[in-house]
Amino acid sequence: MVVSRFSSTAVGQLQAGLTPGCQVITPGHERYDEARRAWNLAVDQYPALIVRPQTTRDVAETIRFAEAQSLPVAVTGTGHGVIRNADNALLLDTSPLAGVHLDAAAQTAWIGAGTKWGTVLSAAQAEGLAPLLGSSPDVGVVGYTLGGGFGWLARKYGLATDSVNYFEVVTASGEHIKASATENADLFWGLRGGGGNFGVVTGLEMRLYPVRHVYAGNLYYPVENAREAFTLFRQWISGVPHELTAAFVLMNFPPIPEVPEIFRGQSFVILRGCYCGPAEQGEALLRPWREWRTPQVDDFKLMPFAHAAAISNDPVDPLPAHTSGAWLRALHDEVVEALIQYVLPNQAPPLLMFSEIRHAGGAISAVDPSTTAFSHREAPYSLQMVGVVPTPELRARVGHHMASLKQALTPHLHQGVYLNFLEGEEARERTPQGFSAEAYARLQRLKAKYDPQNRFGYSFAIPPA
Repeated sequence: MVVSRFSSTAVGQLQAGLTPGCQVITPGHERYDEARRAWNLAVDQYPALIVRPQTTRDVAETIRFAEAQSLPVAVTGTGHGVIRNADNALLLDTSPLAGVHLDAAAQTAWIGAGTKWGTVLSAAQAEGLAPLLGSSPDVGVVGYTLGGGFGWLARKYGLATDSVNYFEVVTASGEHIKASATENADLFWGLRGGGGNFGVVTGLEMRLYPVRHVYAGNLYYPVENAREAFTLFRQWISGVPHELTAAFVLMNFPPIPEVPEIFRGQSFVILRGCYCGPAEQGEALLRPWREWRTPQVDDFKLMPFAHAAAISNDPVDPLPAHTSGAWLRALHDEVVEALIQYVLPNQAPPLLMFSEIRHAGGAISAVDPSTTAFSHREAPYSLQMVGVVPTPELRARVGHHMASLKQALTPHLHQGVYLNFLEGEEARERTPQGFSAEAYARLQRLKAKYDPQNRFGYSFAIPPA
């Protein structure tokens, strides 16, 4: 149920002060249900008001309205990554603030708040350059980057947040400012990993890299080979160069017509990866795997980085999902045993779609940890788990199942978490574990400076000091 927090006169005054064409959507409006919907269909939120700004000035006007009405503000760009439902809040939808301005000579791109990675990827690849996107080009740039951004070029070029030159931000007071290494440097530190707690990011400038082609893809093996594949993966990654980011995956494909017949309803152990050096070197790196076993499917090949979506093949259409994750400190045999027990089918349909262990380190850990809020750079492996949850009952079962898996992995877990792989209540409860103790305390002080009333309390749980 949506609680009215303001009068229709106040809404009319807000609309009058915004750019013509700027949408202000109230409950009962014909577009309300569409506008409140997140990409994750398991999210069912009921904002008190939804505003879709056309300009930065519209954002500032909307924030000042929220302050006058004592309304909390939730921000969405592409509908991904909802941490706290925007119930009875003002939902600021920045998707109209999309756009990319590329400077090929400087190898930078200015990116608007509502822009998806696919748009940036296309523009950059036309100039032989690459952005540091994640596994899906359909995800928004800003939200992904504010949480860190661990993609397929990370071991070579670092996290997306490490490549930001500056952010443009509207603060809780409605002021439009820039945050960089030389302007509002404290805010610049906090935005790189601290999430959307400190204002509305309306755009950012990011560095790009000279990557036109990659040797990338997947090797699919029968799940009966999971233990041997895990052992090989552990040995193999100990000597690979930073140009390679690789992952060990257990995958359960759903029995639906949209899935190719060879995968439909089947489970696989997968070596997944992306090598951004010469193709012949990438092929040589894969030789131990191809000599160990002939994969059932081998789609590793030289490809334009513009086709990076083919590496993970993440779904594009919205679906109800539950995601969790952790940092791993070691790949002992007990890790694969727990994954086999909890991920693969066991006399019943599997509860998880997949689990992925991704190799970290490289350029991620080479950054001075004091330079950004993002923490736990020393963690060598990330774990992500995803389940499809079409009903609340199944969501509860999957959540309990993931918790049991992590409990089984406890001796091998790093004490920190990667917050971009968490969502909902778990992301808020475990926010302190996303940062070092020093970084979290500093973020709380930063929150007290830039958002003392916790107006933007719908991101990671960082209360003002």
